[in-house]
Amino acid sequence: MPQMNITKNMTSEQRIAVLKRHWKKFNKKIQRNQKVRRTETSFMDKYDSHNINAWTDGSKYLQEHYGDRVADQKADDADWN
Repeated sequence: MPQMNITKNMTSEQRIAVLKRHWKKFNKKIQRNQKVRRTETSFMDKYDSHNINAWTDGSKYLQEHYGDRVADQKADDADWN
């Protein structure tokens, strides 16, 4: 952003006018950047559909983390039915 031309011998109204010009220019730039950002990225692009923490094979997860307990539960379920 270019340097603001505010001098000591300006009145407060002149200083405010200079600031308003720069504020308008800055706000225009911010709005333009936000519009570009909204149009370039869709809602779903912000979220990754691949979760590295998700297990796709439930039986493998159970066997790895709860091995004997799962085997005992399956045996009990088989006997009950």
